[in-house]
Amino acid sequence: MPNRLSKFLIRARYNVLQEATLRTKVKIIILVVLTVALLGCNLTRLGLPAPQPTPPPVPVVIVATPTPLPEGMVANADAEELLLINVYKRVSPSVVNISVIAQNPLDSSLASGFVYDTEGHIVTNHHVVQNAKRIWVTFFDGTRVEAQVVGSDADSDLAVIKVDRPPELLNPVELGDSATVEVGQRAIAIGNPFGQEWTMTTGIVSAIGRVFPQQSGFSIAEIIQTDAAVNPGNSGGPLLDSHGRVIGVNTFINSPVPGSVGVGFAVPINLVKEVVPQLIATGHYAHAWLGISGRTIIQELVDALHLPVTQGVLVEVVDPNGPSAKAGLRGGTHEVEVENFLTPVKAGGDIITAIDGVPVHSMDDIITYLQHTVVGQTVDLTVVRDGEEMHISVVLGKRPER
Repeated sequence: MPNRLSKFLIRARYNVLQEATLRTKVKIIILVVLTVALLGCNLTRLGLPAPQPTPPPVPVVIVATPTPLPEGMVANADAEELLLINVYKRVSPSVVNISVIAQNPLDSSLASGFVYDTEGHIVTNHHVVQNAKRIWVTFFDGTRVEAQVVGSDADSDLAVIKVDRPPELLNPVELGDSATVEVGQRAIAIGNPFGQEWTMTTGIVSAIGRVFPQQSGFSIAEIIQTDAAVNPGNSGGPLLDSHGRVIGVNTFINSPVPGSVGVGFAVPINLVKEVVPQLIATGHYAHAWLGISGRTIIQELVDALHLPVTQGVLVEVVDPNGPSAKAGLRGGTHEVEVENFLTPVKAGGDIITAIDGVPVHSMDDIITYLQHTVVGQTVDLTVVRDGEEMHISVVLGKRPER
């Protein structure tokens, strides 16, 4: 009995000691945790760095490497840019901006032009200067000089003005050859669109050989069409090829709005070569004149009038004071209503099928051919009259002013 009691007391004492030890350990752990927490909040006061939060992982950014362009393609692009840059640098000093003060202030305008020679002659459009009271020309270096009209021609829409400036400060353009211009080749315009000085635009030659009537009633042939942006203010400025040579004089646009829609037109430089020297010498240009008006033959005319040919020009009117009347060419004798035609057709006149042996398919062909003739020149007309072919020689006269 005593032994059992002793064992029980010993075990009880051991349990008490074990519980006391456990409580002591818990207290020590709590004390340590509190101490660490307090020290963490006051490490900076103790001169120690505060613990930093673990930074978030840095996302891995994968940068796509562009596919390299072939060296030849890059070289071609660089060469084209360099070509245009060089054209601009070479030609811009030859381009001028023109400010026109008109008789009616509402008609005052801004336009363009280019230096023609070292004598101070500048080429622009007739419609630019036709109502001018005073004309001011601004050069690429900023110099502003007053100009005077030397000569002007409404039928070609060309004019020459002159400034008094030292020859060494004038940079004439290089003239190209509009007869060699082809559809698809590069076209470059430099001018003053909407008053934005020395603006360059580029495109291609969209068409050649266009014929457009002027306010005078006569037409310009071989007009160059381009999609290079040409706007109000470009009038009179140069249209250039990729060598910087002038191939035309920008003159008008075909657009439903007062801005470019990619249909611009330029007077061919070969006409400039013919007209400008005469404007400088005499102030006027004498256009060769045949003295007729006619209608291009199409199948509807052939069927309605029972014509003996399917191509050519039906002569409707012969000016009684013109060279064709003197040569004996005949015009229409009576009017015929033809379906889908807005006006009656004057039938019974001669039909022109060739001029100097060159076949005539339309009235535009005659206008184009005459643009390269001179007053006093004799042309041979191949004519069909009453079903019979004949030849009539006409000495070209001087076109009247209308």
